Amino acid sequence: MNPGQSERIRLQLSAQAEKYARKDAPPNIRRMAARGALPLEPLELTTVLFALAHDSEPQIKDTARKSLEDLPDSVLLASVEGRLHPAILSYLARAHSQDEGLCQKIALNPQTSDETIAYLASLPLVPVVDVISHNQERMLRHDGIVESLGRNPLTGRATIERILEFLGLPSESASAQSPSQPDLSEEAAEQAVLALLGQDSAGLASLLASEQTVEDEVAQGNLFAAIQNMSVMQKIKLARFGGKEARSLLIKDRNKVVATSVVASPKITETEIVSIAQSRAISEEILRLISANKDWTRNYSVKLALTRNPKTPQPQAVKFLNYLQDRDLKALMKSKDVPSAISTHARRILTKKGKF
Repeated sequence: MNPGQSERIRLQLSAQAEKYARKDAPPNIRRMAARGALPLEPLELTTVLFALAHDSEPQIKDTARKSLEDLPDSVLLASVEGRLHPAILSYLARAHSQDEGLCQKIALNPQTSDETIAYLASLPLVPVVDVISHNQERMLRHDGIVESLGRNPLTGRATIERILEFLGLPSESASAQSPSQPDLSEEAAEQAVLALLGQDSAGLASLLASEQTVEDEVAQGNLFAAIQNMSVMQKIKLARFGGKEARSLLIKDRNKVVATSVVASPKITETEIVSIAQSRAISEEILRLISANKDWTRNYSVKLALTRNPKTPQPQAVKFLNYLQDRDLKALMKSKDVPSAISTHARRILTKKGKF
């Protein structure tokens, strides 16, 4: 049964509560009940009002919806902590999407549907995001939850790393110890990608697993289309098993979990990291991850690329200025493509050295 489809909803009520919500109950009884002043426990009161909020009579429906949404916090919290029907939990999550405490309780309720959890994961509520990101079972069961978490601006680095670990994939910090040591042969990677795409996609799988750059524009278009049609979980796995071309496409994905999976891949090379650090199509979060990786930032080209990229968080970019050669500092000082804070700091370093 899909709880989102009201025609299939079967609500369980005591005989006392059912008399108010029955379709054949007298209209005056239903009208009175819709106002919410009923001698019922919180869970049953909420359920009766939800049933009446779907009444065939518009006046009863509107009154019940208002009563349901205006229930005291104590009644709502007691209801969502109990065995409330998934459809009612879904309704309340949307009606009270700014109520952090209520949404957190709904996220913790095992009766809540995975679809509702995916909706809650998209909300700008930090405690709710934290609760959901700790539920490994739900994330493995429903792609939409990871999709929502990955697109939520409040999903931070620690949460993303926890998600990757739950999914059985290396986090960026775990793979940082040997960021350029592939643990799969290209043949094994191709078989893994083929398993993601299906046996009729051998040609695409070969290209997506290859560590060679794909030059053909038609082939590039086919790869892009294939990735666009993938679920978020397939993209995350492709970031792990795929080759250079796959990584170059996935690093630009708007989902932070997908993009982070790319820099967490044990197959990624320092050459790719330099290219990513140079790109203005990369999210600030990915540039922050690269900036925090001591193995990658030992590479002078990575430091230089990060200082040149206006999307690099300024505290990190400023820190790397202290390691640049004079000629690069002079170029940054004159550049109109970097934030003024970067060019000003480059001038300050050169002045201190007596080079300007």
